[in-house]
Amino acid sequence: MYHLKFLACFCIYLVSSPAFASGASHADPVAPILLGLVLLFAGAKLGGIIADRLSQPAVLGELVMGVMLGNLGLVGYNGISFINHNEVFSIMAGIGVVLLLFEVGLESSVEELLGVGITSTIVAIIGVALPFALGYVTSSLFMPEKSTYIHTFVGATLCATSVGITARVFKDLGKIHIKEAKIILGAAVIDDVLGLIILAVVSGVIMSVAQTGNADVSLASIGMIAFKAIASLAVALVFGGKIAPHLFRFGAKLQTDGILLSLSLSTCFLMAYLANLVGLAPIVGAFAAGLVIDGTGFAKFFGQDEPSIEHLILPISKFFVPIFFVHMGMQVDLTTFMDPQVIALGLALTAVAILGKQACGLGVYGKGNKAINRIMIGIGMVPRGEVGLIFAVIGASLTINNEPVVDTALYSAIVLMVMLTTMITPPGIKWTMKREVHQSN
Repeated sequence: MYHLKFLACFCIYLVSSPAFASGASHADPVAPILLGLVLLFAGAKLGGIIADRLSQPAVLGELVMGVMLGNLGLVGYNGISFINHNEVFSIMAGIGVVLLLFEVGLESSVEELLGVGITSTIVAIIGVALPFALGYVTSSLFMPEKSTYIHTFVGATLCATSVGITARVFKDLGKIHIKEAKIILGAAVIDDVLGLIILAVVSGVIMSVAQTGNADVSLASIGMIAFKAIASLAVALVFGGKIAPHLFRFGAKLQTDGILLSLSLSTCFLMAYLANLVGLAPIVGAFAAGLVIDGTGFAKFFGQDEPSIEHLILPISKFFVPIFFVHMGMQVDLTTFMDPQVIALGLALTAVAILGKQACGLGVYGKGNKAINRIMIGIGMVPRGEVGLIFAVIGASLTINNEPVVDTALYSAIVLMVMLTTMITPPGIKWTMKREVHQSN
């Protein structure tokens, strides 16, 4: 508790210090960056600690802290506004999300994707198709003046599941090995892949419309974008099976300190760059790179004493990933919630996001699965977490008719949905477990 109070006082001291007010105009251009990083890290850690004390994922605390920091202007303080307007922080946040998807890929090996079973596959397909349709309809009803492309993007935002948040809850409860957990985690991995493909297709179509000015997108062009997304993942798997082992084996022979980390990051950044080169989001390439390297798979070439790749990446991701969440939270304009329609849209998206994933329990069938807790599976698939936020950020960077696909109001509504779906999952899973124990007694 002492450390929490100290960190809170430190953050208050920073934002009230005259140094922050003059930070943006300091003679050395690096100085305000350093000062901004201090606040971002301190805020992220404080938010994470508070969230953890409230039995919530740390990512939620980082996001909320970002919202608070980004809206200090509402109380008359604008000393840290330079963080929002400095491109360096946006670039760091972009690197953070690439590393985040790289870590997700590392935790989701090719073998897991191929071996999750038919039940997880059906659960995942339902968990993508129904939320997409419900999100499209909800967006159309609340924003009839918006284009079809925007409604489609909103639907895509509801597709994915944050496997990290659900996995953390089951680990904390000591239930990671129960059948429901395996089905949920397997389905969430497939959700990630399908969600990234949908994101790639929708983003590609929107970029094509923006570049050509032609609103009539043919099925052939959509098919080509989908082909590129799927082909990129396929090429990544071929690369992982044929080329990457030789590359890492050669690196091990060099016997140079840090070579495993260097090869891993180089693979991640190269594949992210190549994904962007073919018109896909860099996170698609980063995720594929994680699948290629497969966590600890290539560390074996470096001897038993060599730490796993996930372990080596952790300090770097701890640097960049919190910047992403706090910086994205700072993009939320709380004044948009003065508009009842924004709150209504956020709550409606939350409702259909929960409803769409609850239907996932219908994908569990067969005599051997009669005892499966379908409500638990539905709740376990609910959190959008960092994945939903990534979709919102990419939508904010896309434009149609010189207007962002995800404007400030829609961004705030999506963030509200992300926060609410993330908050209800931990207590929801605990409730279903207690309910099951009570019924069995």
